[in-house]
Amino acid sequence: MVIARWDPFRELEELQERVNRIFQERMGRAEAGERTWAPVVDVYEDENVVVLRAELPGMKREDIDIQVTQDSLTIGGERNFPTDEKKNYVRVERPYGPFARTFAINMPVKSEAVKANYKDGILEITVPKAEETKPKKVQVSVE
Repeated sequence: MVIARWDPFRELEELQERVNRIFQERMGRAEAGERTWAPVVDVYEDENVVVLRAELPGMKREDIDIQVTQDSLTIGGERNFPTDEKKNYVRVERPYGPFARTFAINMPVKSEAVKANYKDGILEITVPKAEETKPKKVQVSVE
């Protein structure tokens, strides 16, 4: 049995770090008067691919940026506020401005074969897994 000395201040420090992280994620990126946003993303995988689906309604294809490295995939871009002078907005709830989401890829992938499709406001990115990550079946021989 290991005896550990209890340090009440360690728990307070951990709590403070968590609160700071929440504020940095939610408000730290915003500049004066600017709201930040991040699209919602679903991620699933099977034995051959990892697929990410992001909701990006109202965005143009050319305003979306996708970058793949050996260990991460980043979706970024900017949704611009409509500059229609004729409308007098009373309420604006949809977020606008730049965004970036980075996802860790914890396996080797074929980065040159990544495909992205954008239709009806949904961005779907298909990331093929490298051959060494696919499970291999081993036959058991009987002697």
